[in-house]
This record gives sequence, structure tokens and C-alpha cells, in this order.
Amino acid sequence: MPTAKANGIGLYYERAGSGPPLLFISGTGGDLRNKPNQFDGPLPRSFDMVSYDQRGLGQSDKPDVPYSMADYADDAAALMDHLDWADAYVIGVSFGGMVAQELVLRHPQRVRRLVLACTSPGGAGGSSFPFHEIEHLKGVARARYMIPISDTRRDEAWAAANPDPYEKLVELASADPFADEPGHAAGAHRQLEARAGHDTWDRLPQVRCPVLVAAGRYDGIAPLDIQERLAARIPGARLQVFEGGHLFMIQDRTATPAMAAFLLEG
Repeated sequence: MPTAKANGIGLYYERAGSGPPLLFISGTGGDLRNKPNQFDGPLPRSFDMVSYDQRGLGQSDKPDVPYSMADYADDAAALMDHLDWADAYVIGVSFGGMVAQELVLRHPQRVRRLVLACTSPGGAGGSSFPFHEIEHLKGVARARYMIPISDTRRDEAWAAANPDPYEKLVELASADPFADEPGHAAGAHRQLEARAGHDTWDRLPQVRCPVLVAAGRYDGIAPLDIQERLAARIPGARLQVFEGGHLFMIQDRTATPAMAAFLLEG
């Protein structure tokens, strides 16, 4: 099991593909044991891609102490040190996009080009959905609450007209096969605590590498207006909107190839 000692903790990671280095930073609750995942898409065909379970999640260490967004960014930089990567392309998705913002601000020399997908700057620029406020919701109740937010097309009328697809979504969204593992609940809680304090808005004009902001047109977790503000705040950033909700990378088959093409431009 590949584990890096990074920033004082053990980080589980996986690696696949060949090409220039790509660090893929996943979102809230990300666990590489959940399949399919980022390694099952097209990115390893073009990159030497590494992704990892962030602190508190999956097979990485879960210290029950407060986490900060700076901790998450420094974890990513320390993992790159372990890999002997001076720099890399970076894709940050949802919470991973928040981490990627901190990474490029705290360690600007480590990021060649950056994709920020379905994420937010926090602060005056606007925040993504406050998951810490619904932490009490579990399983099916949480799934039913979040489905019409994750994709605003999946509203009550859609659910009534499409009962079988809706129930399949509920089943998929409510599954948590590792919920009873030691440290699982505490690590997830610590991540939500850090996420609630995310705010890069005032610092974003400092970003100097090329950036693509990728958004889902029907995303209610990271709404399009926030993506527009995020892109406008970063010098020279490009905004690209895809046909989908928060999971547009799965829903729109053009999304991941477009991200790869942007990274490979330079």
C-alpha cells in the first residue's frame, strides 16, 4: 500500500499512467476505495497521475485534531516532495479545488497549470453549499436532501416523473461502506470544519499560473454565479461551463478531455 509520510502524517496515494505529472485532489469525503473514480477516466492516458486520500479520509491517517486549509495544502506539497516532483499540473475538484487554491497560493512554484472544478473561493466571493450544517443527516435522508441541490434539474417534479432513476440515485448517494471504520466520522467532521473556514478571495489576484475554472451549469453545491466570480478574480483565468450538476465530470463526457487539453497547452 503506497503511503507517503507527508507533513507529519501518512497519506495513502495511488499512481497510474504516463506523461507529465498531474496531481488530482478530490472532494469532500473522497476515498480511493470507492469505484469508479478518477483513475477510471481518461486522465492516466495523458499524464503520470497521482491522487490520494486526504487527511482524515480513506486509508490516510486520521488525527483527531483541528485541520486547516493550510494543512491540506501543505499535505499536497509534501506529497509532491515524496514523489520528487518539483512541480506538477493540478486538478482540484470541489473541496479539492479549495485545497488547490491554497496550494497555488502557499506554494506557487509547485503548480504549472491549474484546473479548479465545481469549487468556490469563500469569503466575499461566495461559498459552496455548507455541508457542516447538515452533518446530522445520514444515509437515505442525506441523499434525498442533496440530490436536487447537487443537480438542480433533479427536483421534486423530476423525481416524481422518474421514480426508478431517482431511487437508484438515492441508493448510490446514500452508500457509505466504510462508515463504521475507526476514525471515519471524526476525520470527516474535521474536514467539514476546515471547509467551513475556507476563504481565498482576497488572495486570489496573487495567482500567476494559467487557470481553468470548470463549472456545471446545474450545480447547486457550487453554483455557476460563484464560478463566474472565481474566474473573474484570478488574473487571466478561463471559465468553461459543462452540461451537468456537481458531477458534471461524469455527466458531460467532454469535460475531462477539455481539462486535459487545457493542462497540455503549456
